[in-house]
Amino acid sequence: MVSACSSGMRLTTSIGRRCGSFFANELLPVLTPLAIDVSRPFPLLASLSQHHAVRLDPAPGETAARLAIVQVPTGQARLVPVSPDPRFAFVLLEEIIRAHLSQLFPGQQILESAVLRVSRDAGLEVDDEGGRSQLELVERELRRRRSSDVVRLEIEAGASPELLALLQEQFEVEHSATYSVPGPLDLRVLAAIADVSGFEELRHPPFQPTDIIAAEQQADMFSLIDGQDILLHHPYDAYDPVVALVSQAAEDPDVLAIKQTLYRANLNSRLIASLQRAAERHKQVTVLVELTARFDEERNIRWARALEEAGAHVIYGLRGYKTHAKLCLIVRRRPGGIRRYLHLGTGNYNEQTARVYTDFGLMTSSQPFVEDATALFTALTGYSDPPRLKKLIMAPTGLRARLLKLIHRERRRAEAGQPAEIVAKMNSLLDAEIIDALYSASAAGVRIRLNVRGICTLIPGAAGVSENIEVVSIVDRFLEHSRVYYFLNGGDEEVYLASADWMTRNLDRRIELMFPVESAENRARVVHALRMMFRDTVKARWLRADGSYERRGPSAGDPPFRVQCHLQAEARRTAARARADIVFQPEVEPR
Repeated sequence: MVSACSSGMRLTTSIGRRCGSFFANELLPVLTPLAIDVSRPFPLLASLSQHHAVRLDPAPGETAARLAIVQVPTGQARLVPVSPDPRFAFVLLEEIIRAHLSQLFPGQQILESAVLRVSRDAGLEVDDEGGRSQLELVERELRRRRSSDVVRLEIEAGASPELLALLQEQFEVEHSATYSVPGPLDLRVLAAIADVSGFEELRHPPFQPTDIIAAEQQADMFSLIDGQDILLHHPYDAYDPVVALVSQAAEDPDVLAIKQTLYRANLNSRLIASLQRAAERHKQVTVLVELTARFDEERNIRWARALEEAGAHVIYGLRGYKTHAKLCLIVRRRPGGIRRYLHLGTGNYNEQTARVYTDFGLMTSSQPFVEDATALFTALTGYSDPPRLKKLIMAPTGLRARLLKLIHRERRRAEAGQPAEIVAKMNSLLDAEIIDALYSASAAGVRIRLNVRGICTLIPGAAGVSENIEVVSIVDRFLEHSRVYYFLNGGDEEVYLASADWMTRNLDRRIELMFPVESAENRARVVHALRMMFRDTVKARWLRADGSYERRGPSAGDPPFRVQCHLQAEARRTAARARADIVFQPEVEPR
């Protein structure tokens, strides 16, 4: 039970006493009521922190009600256990404060209180002003963010028009940017309930990513990649091979250089620790850190400085473009000459999110791939024209044009009476030119199936325009994050993985990569996972022409199908077969 201590809720005497004791012992010494008047201006409220706005009776001789602000402490858990068994009853921190506001304003009559929070402009306006470095510019903008303009005001439903008008005036917020919320603000607090002990019958079964590469094989990732391209599908497949690859590169005396992009990584990252060790061992480590990854800027600055202190060369992104591509290139000395190894991914180098985000990763030593990666790093870290690439497709220079070419090719095949199909998976679909191309392909008879988890501005099912387009969104235990693009191509299927969604910012204002899956076995595995998305009858929502989403349950007599559970089971079976078929082979000659 999650309860409130407000007058609108009836709590047992024992719970009320616990609320009072908690307030007196844990909150009262911390809270500081801030009165607002001529001599005390409105305080600067931190973005996304919660505050009580309190309206008090007018002062003697005045007619206007007074206003005060009480911050909800950020250093305390918002979900407060208040029953003898802490598994069953909780009260929100802000409600305990509300119930005891009279102790903060003794002798004053409280007319009303409402919890609010503001969102401040989090955009970074990084320019060339004053010849500052990229690092200095981002640090300056982060300091500005703390006092940037308020762009949204959230307040509890039920706040009086008088209080709302006062706050809108203070924050200079229009009514259109004010959101009245029926219930607690910031429902992320409820996630803590999932950590409460017991109730095992309500939980997902424990999930452990499978090791499709046996420990014996992971001990020498270089030999393994020499012999084959390795495809990983996270979180069903463990992220350990990626960590092992970089760790072994740090320790291997034959490794000469490591080049890697970093957009978002986790705290205590083993990957970053490996890069630091490699630099300390005098390997040439070059890391392109994207300082402007939204809300991870400060963490990225800390990584960058730690890597520099270890001896790595750190590039602070490209001015004007976010580096969103995910790749790691390792250069190793072999008896026959230099050998290069490459990891490409659709998701960040983040061991934590790799357990809850669905992403694909490809490990390869294929010569055209590693040559492209070398040329790309040369372009990103030095002064050069955009590289001419054989296999990798890069934004903003060629990705849009390639996608349009692939879509138009399917349209021409349909116009010629051939089977034509496009299947794509992404986070968001917003780009007008891509959407127009899809409409044109659909009108020509191309079957188009799109798995778009988030925002989609394409309208499916419109007569004469998008009758051949279906759009499904799947929101389940794992965040659907991978980007996969399939084109039938007259039966000679082409499958691409990418860091980029079909959004204008990704195609025109970011450094992104799309890369083909060339191994027939790996390609079949990607296509299988992609097509399974359209069979889900549990977590799938289908986009309708009016912009609404609908569930489609299983057909009569068919069992429910939940794609993420299905892929988990398949990964376990695949891993079991792989362990049973381990064959130790000598290192093969380079391809």
